[in-house]
Amino acid sequence: MAVLGVDVGGTFTDAVVLDDGRVTTAKVLTAPYQEESVLAAARAAGAARVERFAHGTTVATNALLERKGARTAFVTNAGFEHLLHLRRQTRTHLYRPCAAWPEPLVPIERSYGVRGRMGPHGELEPLDLRTLPEFDAEAVAVCLLHAYRDPSHERAVVEELQRRLPGAHVVASHEIAPEFREYERASTTAADAYLGPVVARYLHALVDAAAAVGLPAPLVMRSSGGVATPDEAAEHPATILVSGPAAGVVGAARLAALAGIENAIAFDMGGTSTDVCLISGGRAERASERTVDGLPIRLPTVDLHTVGAGGGSLVWTDAGGALRVGPQSAGANPGPACYGRGGAEGTVTDANLLLGRLPQQLAGGVELDRAAAERALAGIDPAAVVDVVNAEMLRALRVVSVERGHDPADFALVAFGGAGPLHACELADELGIRTVLVPEAAGVLSALGLVASEERRDTVRSYLVSLADAGELPREGEADLRYAGQSFELTLPLQEDLAEAFHRAHEERYGFSERERELELVVVRTAEVMYGPEFEVLGSERRVVAGPMLLALPGATVWIPDGWTGETDEHGTLVLRRA
Repeated sequence: MAVLGVDVGGTFTDAVVLDDGRVTTAKVLTAPYQEESVLAAARAAGAARVERFAHGTTVATNALLERKGARTAFVTNAGFEHLLHLRRQTRTHLYRPCAAWPEPLVPIERSYGVRGRMGPHGELEPLDLRTLPEFDAEAVAVCLLHAYRDPSHERAVVEELQRRLPGAHVVASHEIAPEFREYERASTTAADAYLGPVVARYLHALVDAAAAVGLPAPLVMRSSGGVATPDEAAEHPATILVSGPAAGVVGAARLAALAGIENAIAFDMGGTSTDVCLISGGRAERASERTVDGLPIRLPTVDLHTVGAGGGSLVWTDAGGALRVGPQSAGANPGPACYGRGGAEGTVTDANLLLGRLPQQLAGGVELDRAAAERALAGIDPAAVVDVVNAEMLRALRVVSVERGHDPADFALVAFGGAGPLHACELADELGIRTVLVPEAAGVLSALGLVASEERRDTVRSYLVSLADAGELPREGEADLRYAGQSFELTLPLQEDLAEAFHRAHEERYGFSERERELELVVVRTAEVMYGPEFEVLGSERRVVAGPMLLALPGATVWIPDGWTGETDEHGTLVLRRA
C-alpha cells in the first residue's frame, strides 16, 4: 500500500507517492480551487491503492492575507470592546510613527460587550446574558477576561450564542488559546473564528472529492509539525496557518537524519517566499506564537522565519534608485515573464535563466522563454538581482542561527523548494557552512514531509504560580518560566531540575541569573504524538558532481558554484561540500 502527500503552494501543487521505498513525484500549477489541484497532482503522481493521505494547504493563510474569511463578530466583557483595535500600543515600524497596523479581522461595529467579570482568583461580577446584544454573524469569537483560569463565563456565553445563531461557527478563547495576555488570546480566537467557515467548506469539499476517486480522507498538517483529521482542522483552522512550510521542515529533518546529520537549517525557497527553520538534535525548533500579517497567533508552531523572497518575486527599484526584490510576487498566474503567460515584470527566476542557471524546461512542463526574460529585465543586471535576493535570505538565515546564539558553521543547510538549491551554496559560503544537502525530491520536499508526518495534538495549560507551588508536572513537554515580577518568559524543555535549568538559560541569554529569586511557572505545553509511518527512501541514480555545474532534478534545479563538489548518498540526497 502506498502513502500519498500533497502540498499546495502559491505557484505549484506538489505530490509524492511513497511505495516500498520508491518515491514518485509530480508538480502541477495551482488552480483557483485547491481541491482540483490536489486531485490533479495525485493523478499525475500515479496515486493508487493509497493507505494514508496527508495534505498541506494554504487555504487558511490565503483567506487571512486576502481578508476573505467569514463575517465575524467579537464578544468580550463590557468596556473591553476595543481590545482588538488597541493592540499592544507598539509601532509597526520603529522609525515610521505614522505606519499603520493591518486592520483587525473584526470591525469595531461588530465588537460587543456583555456584563460580568471574572478575576484571576474567581468571579468578581455575575454574568448577565441579558446584556449581550442581538446581532447576526457567520462566526463569533468569544474572549472574556481570565477565561484561561476559569472558563465558566465563556461557556455560558457560547451556549447562548449557539442558541441564538445555530448556524454560526462559535469559538471560545479557552478552547483555542488558554493563555494569559488578553490581546494575543483575543487575536488568536478572532482569527480562528474568522477562518472557520472558509476552511471547513474547503476541507469538506476535498474529503468528498477524494472519496469520489478512491482516496482516503486526508490528514491535514498543522503549524506545529503534525497532522490532524479534517474535522479537527476545520474546528480550529488557526492551527493550520503554516501548514505547508511546517511539512517542509519535517521532510528536511527526516532527510538530514537519513544522511547522518542531526543539526541543520531547513531552507525552503519557493515561488513566493522563503522559509527557514533551525533543526537541532533531529527536531525542528518550535515557538509558542507567530505573527501572520501583523496579527499575533498564540499557538504552538514550527519556529519558521519567512521572508518575501522567492523565484517569482518581482524586481523593482525604489524611490532612491536602489534595486529591490519582493515581497510582491508574480504568483502562478501570470508567473515570471519567462513562463510566457503574459507576465511583463522581471523576477528572480528570469534573472537565474539569464545567468544560465535554469534548464529550458521546468517541472510541470513549463517551457522557459529567454527573450521574454530579457525584455522584462532590460537594463538590469541579473547578477545584481541574485545578489539582492541572496542578501534578503541571508538575513532570514541569520535570524534563526546567529541571532539565537548558534554558529551556522555547526549546521548543514538543507536546500529544497523549486528555487532553494539554486542559491544554497552561495548562501552557505556567506555563512561559513561547509555542507549543503539537496534531497532528490527537493522540489517536493514539503509533500514528502507530509508522508513522514506524525499525528500531533498540542495541549496548553496556564499556571501563573510559583514554581515551588506548581505541583507535579508532566515528564515531557515545555514550560514557560520567569523570575517573579518579570514581564516575559523563557521556554525550556521539562526536566528534573527545572529551576537550575532556568537559571542557566537566563544567564546564557541575558548574562546574569538570580538564584535566590522566586521563579514563576507561566505555562506548560505538552503534545500527544502518534508517530508517522516508518519508511526508507531510495535514490534513483548515483551522481558525482563538481562546480561550476547546473543539475536538473525532477522538481528543482541545483546550481553548484566553483569550489563545491559532492555526490549522492543511498537515499538520493546530494551531499555538497566546500572543497
